[in-house]
Amino acid sequence: MAEGQKGTGLSPTGGRDVHTVRFPVGAPPASVDVLVVGAGPVGLAAAVELTARGVEVAVVDRARTATLVRAGAMGHTARVVEHFRRWGLLRRIRDAWTYPPEWNQGLRWVTSLAGHELVPAARPSFTGGTARGAGAGEALRRPQTVLQRVFLEHLEEQRVSVAGSWELVALREDADGVEAEIVGVGSGERRTVRAGYVLGTDGARSTTRRLAGIGRTGAYATEKRLRLIVRTGDISGRVGAAPNATNIVVNATASGFLAAVSTREWRVYAGPYPLEHEPTDRELLGVAGAAFGFDAGLELVSATTFHHATRVAETFRRGRVLLAGDAAHVRTPGGNLGEGIGDVVNLGWKLAAVIAGDAPPALLDSYDQERRTHDQRVADHALEESLRREATLAEIRRGGVPDDADTGPEAARRRAEIGERLRRDRSEGAGVTFDERYDSSDVLWYEPGQRESEPPWRADVYEDDARPGHRAPDGPVDPYGGTLHDRMGDAFALLVLVEDRSVEHAFAAEAVGRSLPFTVVHLTDPAARAVYGAGGATHVLVRPDQHVAWRGATLPPGGAGAVLDRVTGRHLGPPATGAVPARAVPAGAASA
Repeated sequence: MAEGQKGTGLSPTGGRDVHTVRFPVGAPPASVDVLVVGAGPVGLAAAVELTARGVEVAVVDRARTATLVRAGAMGHTARVVEHFRRWGLLRRIRDAWTYPPEWNQGLRWVTSLAGHELVPAARPSFTGGTARGAGAGEALRRPQTVLQRVFLEHLEEQRVSVAGSWELVALREDADGVEAEIVGVGSGERRTVRAGYVLGTDGARSTTRRLAGIGRTGAYATEKRLRLIVRTGDISGRVGAAPNATNIVVNATASGFLAAVSTREWRVYAGPYPLEHEPTDRELLGVAGAAFGFDAGLELVSATTFHHATRVAETFRRGRVLLAGDAAHVRTPGGNLGEGIGDVVNLGWKLAAVIAGDAPPALLDSYDQERRTHDQRVADHALEESLRREATLAEIRRGGVPDDADTGPEAARRRAEIGERLRRDRSEGAGVTFDERYDSSDVLWYEPGQRESEPPWRADVYEDDARPGHRAPDGPVDPYGGTLHDRMGDAFALLVLVEDRSVEHAFAAEAVGRSLPFTVVHLTDPAARAVYGAGGATHVLVRPDQHVAWRGATLPPGGAGAVLDRVTGRHLGPPATGAVPARAVPAGAASA
């Protein structure tokens, strides 16, 4: 247990001990709608999403615990936070601090933690507010173990089976389901789980992907880097009681993130190194010490290798086996967890509709069409950005980085020069965060000429766009703080911009006949109507994953039924029958 937490379970700042997450002990049920392999944040998020849609889920993981000191993803974009909010878990995640909240002071570019600021962090004014442009929203920094702990607590309340120490060793698929053979790690016990579908969220070296025979494409790295976790002594005497938690260091020895993980652990980057080089602990601690800029009494806790490379699965679906998160795509670090959560949100409503018999299995092909294209697009951008940043760093170092102790006018001039160079090179990621467009899908009703006329995707640009395939723009729709996404919830939503209700009634009747969750929102706010009514649209259909599926002023030939047939994939084939395996255990049975 972390310092200051013995006896109370709380840190001195009120945060919980999330250093170690222990997966439940027990055995998964013999039969389930969806077996999720991998209890990382993406796998547990998939269970949360599917459970909310009435799907019976079980999760297995070969590990017994997840530990904070491995320090996976920590930053979660405003788009990811939208999903936390919809799941009703945002408050829990917000409250799960691992270091004092006042340490969050924005992203600073510095020569070292105790050194000189190169690019100041942008911070909102306490009294003056801050401008919020299109797509602005709350982002969070929490270690991924916080997400795992919150998701596990929620799944336990929902009586969802999650079991650690079970390794997937074989998959056997037939017309009605998949038999997943699992082995107890340590015990050797063998069990078979009968599932309608198997979702692999078991990381970059996914066993699920290998057993399904799915290859990967992409460029291999020519060098490697290491993500370090170092533990400090009491450093408040040098950096104060509230040091900035998120920094990018640029100096002659260290570069990249220096980010607090807890009150004593920090994440630091080291490298690049040749692929065959194995740096010593002393070498790594030297890099970490340079990032702090003083003797912080560092202890090396862990060192995890990563690469600036892209590897994307050739398909995210093979029959009844699906992939999400790192099992489907890995890229240069910095947001891949967000893409993984986007995967399961896209997939969740589709799997639920197929399992309920409301949509054909062919609907699941659109998961691959939509997400693989998006994830590849973002991965290509991330690799390009990483190479550009490396070139900028090399240029800066060739010109020299003054020692922190040098406070003379020439050193100040050079630091200002470096800061200006970093500002010019800095790229905002609004497009990566919010322009999650699906522009080549068989289950979206695109407008005539839309895909040919749309501006190309840009990582640094986002503008609210309510055309089919785009994320539905969000914003407040009542004076009490509720947003449009809140109002739409988990259902298909028809946004109505006019008083005529004939189109609304047609969609409602068709949705009832198809057993689709459906809600109607009458948009009265002029600004919201301007966004959604661009191009003369009076009605906009939004999918349960908050993406626009159709919009128009009149119904197309075939009416509302034709639109819903397209959106649920019925035009691709009839809904499956008998696809869900017979239950061998009571619904919702929990692990011991």
